[in-house]
Parts: sequence; C-alpha cells; structure tokens
Amino acid sequence: MNAAFRPANTPPDISSPGGSTHYLATNESTGGEFGLYKMELSARSAGAKTHFHKAMSESFYILSGELELYNGERWVTGREGDFLYVPVGGLHAFKKETDEPMSMLLLFSPGAPREEYFERVAEMTRRGGEELKRFRTRHDSYFVEDFEPEGE
Repeated sequence: MNAAFRPANTPPDISSPGGSTHYLATNESTGGEFGLYKMELSARSAGAKTHFHKAMSESFYILSGELELYNGERWVTGREGDFLYVPVGGLHAFKKETDEPMSMLLLFSPGAPREEYFERVAEMTRRGGEELKRFRTRHDSYFVEDFEPEGE
C-alpha cells in the first residue's frame, strides 16, 4: 500500500455551468472506507432536495461562501468552517441561494461509488420519472418526493 497524493491544481473531475466536483478520495482509492469530494457551486446553483441514505453517512464541511443546509428538522445557513454530519438514514438537503460562489467538502462513510451518481445526476433528473427513481435507488439516495403520491 502506498499513499495517494492529489495536487491542489488538479483540474475538477466534473465541470458544469453550476459548479465543479473534485474526486479527492473515492470508494476505489480508499478500499471502500470513505469517499471525499470537494464541490464548488456557483451562484444560485441547484442543490439536492430532501433525501436520505440507507447505507452511508454524509458530512458537509463549508470551505468558503454560504450554503443552506437542511438538518432533518430545519434549514440552517452553513458558512466557512461550519460542519453538518448526517447519520445513516438522516434526512438532509442543501441549496445555494446566494450570488457568491461557495465550496465544501463532502464525506461519505463507508465509501460508495458516488462518481457515477455525480456524473449522471443532471442527465437523469432531466429524464425524470421511474428511470430517475431507479437511478437514485441504485445509488442509495432516497428522495422524499419519490414517496409522495402522484399529483402532490
């Protein structure tokens, strides 16, 4: 086993008009122990609606800027240095409501192959319907809206 080094100037693994994602440590590179990602969001970019994970915890650490975080009970404003831990099964969400960019670290434990999720979530959201629900379930992301009766 050898250590893995990722220089700070490594380009993002995913870039879009809404931001970028850097795969700092993946399920594969950590042997499934954890996944660590740096996410940068631009002004008012989309976040994630209320959801939970059945098999992993998720943590948010705000590096810069502001992000609205739902902790399962209420919305809080996360700022530089703030941390939110979401246990397995914990409801959570996030949204970017300001015009300033922000960056954060996301930690998933144990590790899960989240790269495909981040790479395809925008496309699958555009498709919607049952295909989106199956995609989310395959990636241990259970959105509250998927359990609501149609028409609500």
